[in-house]
Amino acid sequence: MSARFEEIDWRPTSMGDISLRRRRDPASGDDVYEVKLGDEFLMSSLFTAGEIALTRLGLAKLPSAELDVAVGGLGLGYTAQAALDDPRVRSLIVVEALGEVIEWHKRGLVPLGARLASDSRCRLVQGDFFAMVGDRCGLDPRTPDRRFHAILLDVDHSPRHVLHPRHAALYQPAGLRALADRLHPDGVFALWSNDPPDEQFNSALAEVFAESEAHVVDFDNPLQGGTATNTVYVGRKRAGTDPR
Repeated sequence: MSARFEEIDWRPTSMGDISLRRRRDPASGDDVYEVKLGDEFLMSSLFTAGEIALTRLGLAKLPSAELDVAVGGLGLGYTAQAALDDPRVRSLIVVEALGEVIEWHKRGLVPLGARLASDSRCRLVQGDFFAMVGDRCGLDPRTPDRRFHAILLDVDHSPRHVLHPRHAALYQPAGLRALADRLHPDGVFALWSNDPPDEQFNSALAEVFAESEAHVVDFDNPLQGGTATNTVYVGRKRAGTDPR
């Protein structure tokens, strides 16, 4: 049995001090993994329904064909692993800003790390997703201007509550158009948010994508009791359309 609490890793980064912690849940006896940035909780293995739904709702819009997928934000790996669990996915690039988080996975310090790091379809790339979207080379450093069937994003708390001010531009129509340029015709962009559906962002999404919708994902919250919610936004390009 693991210790009741352990700080597995702590590092100073350009975004602030990041730490990986493991604690034993007194109710279930299971290990819970948590990531903090400074004093702020970023993610917990106790709450993964929204991250998994992000992948499933996004990929559900795509046909039964081989898929190339990009994920923005590695975290504890649940969005990425849900993509690899879909047999249609032939390649997956996960763009993560912090090399420390990638290292956790490669060293097997988090529950899904060994599976992600050893899957031949998956490549973990250190980079700034938000800068790469607008860069000439795009999201795959090995293949400039590469397009994807799906781009799944789970970095900020929501389009209004971002981890860095420079992220905010992506959630405006011009930023969404740049992201849509990285998708194949009929490609899908899906976004996780911790906030309720946002009408202003819904309008921006509808302005750029031929189809758009917001899904409310319910899940049990054992810490506070009752049910909590996340939002998953999904936008789909129409075949033959140019978002510009």
